[in-house]
Amino acid sequence: MATTACGSSGGDDAAQKNPSFKGRGPIKYVAGKDAGGSVQKVLDKWNKAHPKEKVTFVELPTDADAQRQQMIQNAQTKSDAYSVLSLDVVWTSEFAAHQWIDRLPENKFPLDKMMKPVVETGKYRGGQYSIPHASDGGLLYYRKDLLKKAGIDKAPATWAEMQDACDKVKKLSEGKGMDCYAGQHQKYEGLTVNFSEAVNSAGGEVLDAKGKPNLDTPEAKKGLDFLAKSVKDKTIPKEATTYQEEQGRQAFQGGKLIFMRNWPYVHSLASKKDGSSKVAGKFDVAPLPGLKGPGTSSLGGHNVALSSSAKNKATALDFMKFFTSEQKARFALEEASLAPPYESLYTEKALVKQFPYLPTLKKSILTAEPRPRVVNYGDASSAMQKEAYAAMTGTKSSAEALKDLQKALQKPTAQQ
Repeated sequence: MATTACGSSGGDDAAQKNPSFKGRGPIKYVAGKDAGGSVQKVLDKWNKAHPKEKVTFVELPTDADAQRQQMIQNAQTKSDAYSVLSLDVVWTSEFAAHQWIDRLPENKFPLDKMMKPVVETGKYRGGQYSIPHASDGGLLYYRKDLLKKAGIDKAPATWAEMQDACDKVKKLSEGKGMDCYAGQHQKYEGLTVNFSEAVNSAGGEVLDAKGKPNLDTPEAKKGLDFLAKSVKDKTIPKEATTYQEEQGRQAFQGGKLIFMRNWPYVHSLASKKDGSSKVAGKFDVAPLPGLKGPGTSSLGGHNVALSSSAKNKATALDFMKFFTSEQKARFALEEASLAPPYESLYTEKALVKQFPYLPTLKKSILTAEPRPRVVNYGDASSAMQKEAYAAMTGTKSSAEALKDLQKALQKPTAQQ
């Protein structure tokens, strides 16, 4: 599988040509489940202003792997059923290399106002193939009320501090029966993210600066050991090996977890005071913990791309400008606590007052490590999921899993 993060595939350069954006009329926006409920509201605004160019929302499953597979199937059949795609930031290279999406005119979008690492996720071989509409950085959600009662005045910066805090909270009457920590540990894309974060947060790296796998290191082993040993000693409950984002959110909101790794969208849902969250007003967020200090998030987020087989591309391009605007990013932040790609929104006083975690989130994004940006990303991610899950569930040791992953990621295929 591909392990190189840059270079030439040596293939046809047709994907680099500038397509023509012609045709007006109805289009379809394709994305994963709208957990925060903000997407349809944005589409309603567009549809009201463009009655002859309406956008229909095609809502795919929550599971990122299932989303990717459905988009690929549509692209391979050259179907025009999908117009504008919401891509995980690491899918751009794969979709661009296979000419499933069009190269976009960079000057039509305010990329200079967006955070540079976020904009870079939309590039492939010098061209801009997708535009950020929401960024993402991992955050540590924690029960500030229980930590305070246990005599802990700040969020843990290391894994050891987090485990110590759990021990103290569990001794409280309110902490009995609670689990310590969960992330996204089911064998799917979320585990690729959590595994990468663990390795990076222990001072290791999945790929080196040249794009080669670098997993036969003590640091990588310490990262995977954290996940594997945490399941074994029940710091991470066994049930959490089945968690995706939503299961973790529901467990935290239901008062079952002391700590949780998740994305910013959870903040607005967990803060609701309509009875759906038992932790509203009782939690806070902090940077992810690491081995010796604050950890490193994987860079998350979603970009919009234009299906190369879509109809009505002039409408689609206009919709993409609308959907990636600063106004829409502000709305998505206020409505669903989605991380904006625009840097200015993180320092706007009114927003920081409303969302005190914005400075923490900005730091998480700017210091985040991207997952491998490779053409055969699906193969690379599947290998990471397989080996991390084997170590966490005890079917392999961390050392064996990393040795096997090193081999899997070294298989020669087309480079980016």
